[in-house]
Amino acid sequence: MQRVANCLLVNGSQALLLQKPSKGWWVAPGGKMEIGESIKESVDREFREETGLHLKNTILKSVITMVVKDKEEVLSEWMMFTFKATGFDGKQCKESPEGILKWVEIKDILSLPMAEGDVYLFRHLLEGEGVMYGTFYYSPDFKLLSYRLDPKPD
Repeated sequence: MQRVANCLLVNGSQALLLQKPSKGWWVAPGGKMEIGESIKESVDREFREETGLHLKNTILKSVITMVVKDKEEVLSEWMMFTFKATGFDGKQCKESPEGILKWVEIKDILSLPMAEGDVYLFRHLLEGEGVMYGTFYYSPDFKLLSYRLDPKPD
């Protein structure tokens, strides 16, 4: 099972997002954990590699299992640990090796192109309390088949 850690960095009325080139979807910067790395070490390293910035005031906001299925066959499964940060140091990269970095108005985030499950994730990151746990089931072409979330979305 692959493990991924990412972070939504919020600064005032904006958040730093990454647009992935493959589908044009917007995500919170982050990436794959390395062997022996804690989830906090991973998110700090991955965020710095993708943005040039060092995170501050970081808290865990969600733990999500992602399952890609073709009919009843599981093709892949991974866990995503998503953090939210409200501070940073350093100088932002002009270009990220993973896509386009952009500070986006928080009020506009949910209208951006993204994976269907990420709408629930971003809503929780921006408005929810505590940690959200859940599972998203996707088809091979990343259509959301079903999901379970705790707490349940409104």
